[in-house]
Amino acid sequence: MRPMNDLTAPTTPTAMTTPTAMTGLTGTRLIGLTGLAARIDAATPAHRDRAVDALRACAVLGVILGHWLVTALVGDGRTLRTASPLQHLPWLAPVSWVCQTLAVFFLVGGHVATRSLASARARGVPYRHWLRSRMVRLFKPVVAVLSLWTVVAFALLLSGVEFTTTRTLVKLALSPLWFLLVFAVLTAATPMLTRLHPLWPLAVVLHVDLLRFGPGAPDALGWINVAAGWLVPYTLGAAWSRGELDRRRSGWILLLCGTAATAALVALAGYPAAMVGVPGAAVSNLDPPTLAVVTFGLAQCGLALLLREPLARALRRPLAWAAVALVNLSAMTLFLWHQTALMATTAMTLHLGRQPGLHTRPDHLGWVAERLLWLPVFVLALTVCWAAFRTWEQGPRQGTRQRQGTRQRKGSEQSPGGPRGRSRVVRTHRPVKDVRHV
Repeated sequence: MRPMNDLTAPTTPTAMTTPTAMTGLTGTRLIGLTGLAARIDAATPAHRDRAVDALRACAVLGVILGHWLVTALVGDGRTLRTASPLQHLPWLAPVSWVCQTLAVFFLVGGHVATRSLASARARGVPYRHWLRSRMVRLFKPVVAVLSLWTVVAFALLLSGVEFTTTRTLVKLALSPLWFLLVFAVLTAATPMLTRLHPLWPLAVVLHVDLLRFGPGAPDALGWINVAAGWLVPYTLGAAWSRGELDRRRSGWILLLCGTAATAALVALAGYPAAMVGVPGAAVSNLDPPTLAVVTFGLAQCGLALLLREPLARALRRPLAWAAVALVNLSAMTLFLWHQTALMATTAMTLHLGRQPGLHTRPDHLGWVAERLLWLPVFVLALTVCWAAFRTWEQGPRQGTRQRQGTRQRKGSEQSPGGPRGRSRVVRTHRPVKDVRHV
């Protein structure tokens, strides 16, 4: 089996000469992609649950696509404000049903964290070491985002940009961080949550909403649901890791009951139909979470559990699995920088005039079609961000590690005391015995 760090190394065809025709060049690229996919597939242990990685990739990409579709930056004189087509076109709420996939991320997170903690305990790894490794992987990419936007915020204020505009941009760029804080708290509490039944946090959400929307209760009470609401899918993930949700009946119960409860809450109890925050709305299903978004998450978790087997079969194909694996390698980078990519595109095209679907008010159906045309540009901008900041998540490239290891090895050979320790080359190229979900 190849080392894990060989997964993204380029593959060079050996039985093919350099083509001069375009068709030959395309064929070479296809061979290279096929070879890379085959290497990734070969380096993956047979017991790895590929459906888990696929669900996580879908959850991350769903959030990114949702933000790009419903977030607009509209100029009001010298001030930029956020707007959403859901403000003016509420019948587009079903878009949020597809792209608001946070419950699936917490489901997978609870499942993976529970299994990882059990594995660490079996190997004698102390809890503090397990937690530290997970927090480092979670928050190391955050340092780059915070550093860049701290500099950008000060530069904007010093250049005379209005505080309201600066606050809008910074808030939009750093909005993904609230999710990471909640996820980190739940991860730290995993030892206490592995046996917690999901009905307990669900009951908390229900009672908080009864008090919050009843007479006399302060609105601040709703913030209890930030923890309790996302604790429901997280504990479902823990139950999944214990084998309690293996039957397809469990997935159908969650899907049907969650769908029925959400429909009743929207139709009869007055909850918003949009499962994301809408600027200017009196009630948001997401900020803080309401009972409706939690029951909607139950339906999503049920659908995710039902899709495990079809996903597992589809991911037996090397190309499909390679795509999922590569998204997972950069999941945090993509998640943290997708709003920056949106704002960078918006800012860099201002000199071209007001671009439809980008700088205009999202108050008509044509805006949605125009925004769809901008999606490839957002992808290109996000690719630039990924290239610049992916090492904060993945570490330096293999070639860089090899050069560093060579310098360290030469230095140790020249030192009077001999080698001072193993080089990173040795550690990097140690064969992988297992690839755990992270």
